Amino acid sequence: MKYVKEYVESKIEIKRSEFIGILVPITNDDDITNAINDAKKKYPKATHYVTAWVRGENGQYASSNDDGEPNRTAGYPALEVLMKNELTDVLVIIIRYFGGIKLGAGGLIRAYSSSAAETVKNATLYEKKMAHKYKLTFDYSLIDKLEHDLSNSVTYLNKEYTDKVTYEIVFHKDDLSLIKEYKHLLEIEELEKEELHIEVKNTN
Repeated sequence: MKYVKEYVESKIEIKRSEFIGILVPITNDDDITNAINDAKKKYPKATHYVTAWVRGENGQYASSNDDGEPNRTAGYPALEVLMKNELTDVLVIIIRYFGGIKLGAGGLIRAYSSSAAETVKNATLYEKKMAHKYKLTFDYSLIDKLEHDLSNSVTYLNKEYTDKVTYEIVFHKDDLSLIKEYKHLLEIEELEKEELHIEVKNTN
């Protein structure tokens, strides 16, 4: 599952109606209530405040609200976008200011789907991963080559430069083969596991 790093919003206009999409990371019911109240304060007197959310490690809890739009033409299409993108612990709020032209059921479904998709497209997404943390101690002469070989396969948690260099790192795939050729040149200490938040490419 993927998670949203931070609050993000976007706006689209369809036949004079303005749709403002807000994406918010959530952890509990209070987060949902507070985010909806904040949206209503920020965008008062809107025609609709449509919502959809997904929660749980596997996205097993989900709900949507059409907020006065015809049944399943607003909240559910937005929810489908979240589920299609495998998002969890996230709330989407779509605020509509009616522009005077009715869209019909099909038009509403497309509009709310598009608003949700546009907002997800603008979000920074990440995955959670548990991986072992390692401490590497080595001579200064190895820095450039070691960092080149590790490249994007690790996350650096800490770097210290004293008489020797010490890196605390996490291998994204827990694969020590990346430093196999350095084993006689490194001191390697395995530490506790670390939860990584690894940014993922947004393909929406």
